[in-house]
Amino acid sequence: MAGIFKKIDRWLNGPEITIFHKFQKPPYGGGNQFLLALTKELKSRGYDVGNNTLGKNTKAGLFNSFEFNKEKMKRYRRKYATRMLQRLAGPIGVYRGENIEIDKDLWALNSEYADATVFISEWSYNKYKEIGLIFKEPHVILNASDPDIFHRQGRIAPPDGKRKVKLIATAWSDNPRKGGPLLSWLDKHLDHTKYELTFVGRTKVEFKGAKVIAPVPSEELAEILRQHDIYIAPSLDDPCSNALVEALTCGLPAVFVRSGGHPELVKDAGVGFSNEEEALKAIDTVAANYKEYQNKIENPTLKETVDRYLHVFYP
Repeated sequence: MAGIFKKIDRWLNGPEITIFHKFQKPPYGGGNQFLLALTKELKSRGYDVGNNTLGKNTKAGLFNSFEFNKEKMKRYRRKYATRMLQRLAGPIGVYRGENIEIDKDLWALNSEYADATVFISEWSYNKYKEIGLIFKEPHVILNASDPDIFHRQGRIAPPDGKRKVKLIATAWSDNPRKGGPLLSWLDKHLDHTKYELTFVGRTKVEFKGAKVIAPVPSEELAEILRQHDIYIAPSLDDPCSNALVEALTCGLPAVFVRSGGHPELVKDAGVGFSNEEEALKAIDTVAANYKEYQNKIENPTLKETVDRYLHVFYP
């Protein structure tokens, strides 16, 4: 009976923490992947986490960028004085190569309904300031991956000169800003006696020698990542690439375009580049010093990231 009363109380008075987001079944975009991991970790710690609802029992909530039912959130927000956090992955207009009207709309939501803001990288926070948008109580918290899925156990042995170095890139969007044109160029100019390239996801470009795999569930993607050596992060103005986070968590050092939040994520565990020729040199450098770069991977764990979210939820 106690369990029934608890369910009735939750239905009437809301969960302890709520997340306003339109969750999608993977494979899907990085924000969706991260919020699934966040929810799972909170629940594993005993928090009652709801989706798109709140009540008088709800102590804290999160609304994600623009990917949620705005009218429902606004209706609840007017009724309950719950502490609300807005998670921003942008500026979206800069990321998409468009105008910033959508970011101005996010700023308006923040002004009216948020108590605090989480930016997913320092780059994102600074870029919003650069375009003149100041948000409430700013915090910077990098994304992290579900360690039950993305981890190093069962990784391929490091390249030893007796086999080809295995390169991989992933993307769930075929927007050219995700780096498809660069990957296509690399595919044509790599030394294929030394390297092999795999792409997992959606793309509009054509590859000559690369292996292309359609989008797969997270568990399968993690297995594929662990069978590769170096991750290529070619996206432009990506504030905190979840694909890159997943690869680093699986133990892959990276070569990355010097753009967006890539340098914050990789730090010293890879080499950046600004053009195609530099990308080839970066790949050669990481391959020649593989263990050195791999040993410098230090992206945050999901536990550390959730600790930081809880500090914002419960200041």
